[in-house]
Amino acid sequence: MTNLALFAIASGAIVAVPGPNHLYIATHSISAGRRAGIASALGVETGTLVHILAAAAGLSALIAASATAFNAVRYAGAAYLIYLGVRTLLTRDQDDGDQPVVPRRLGRVYLEGVVVNIFNPKTILFFLAFLPQFVNREAGSIPLQVIGLGMVLVLIGLASDVLYAFGAGSLGELLRRSPRFRRGRRYATGAVYLGLGAATALAGPRRA
Repeated sequence: MTNLALFAIASGAIVAVPGPNHLYIATHSISAGRRAGIASALGVETGTLVHILAAAAGLSALIAASATAFNAVRYAGAAYLIYLGVRTLLTRDQDDGDQPVVPRRLGRVYLEGVVVNIFNPKTILFFLAFLPQFVNREAGSIPLQVIGLGMVLVLIGLASDVLYAFGAGSLGELLRRSPRFRRGRRYATGAVYLGLGAATALAGPRRA
């Protein structure tokens, strides 16, 4: 229980620091409203569940150890984010006053969040560098410990993501009252996606 408490505290401290996932979720909330932000948050944390299972099965270590596999994941994630950015820039939104641009299907926003986080190389490296420090080889099955610790991380991450979604959604309600913002929001959103794509492409372990 002491180890679990330390893990929860450390995870909370790390999750509290704004990162790419928070920026991704906040962008959705500002441009399309809280519902879209929450959908993207659920998608991101579903992607985290996939990483947990991969780490428990040892797949994360294999991907990180193989330069080819790691680069494939990294560039796939970067390409997807850049695709989202270009699609956003080329899609003209109807100016509907102070209302958010609601996606046709929130399920699509959810799936985008899943894909974005699955192909996030920083998440893979996070699970390799951080989570194993709290695994006790004498406390039983290591895969089960990884899954248990990962679920704690998901709950903490989801709470943080939802807070960002609500906060950014409130900010978006104010910003959407500005005609200038309504005209330029797709450019700002597209620029965020392109920036995240570039950051993903450059992410990777540094050689000692």
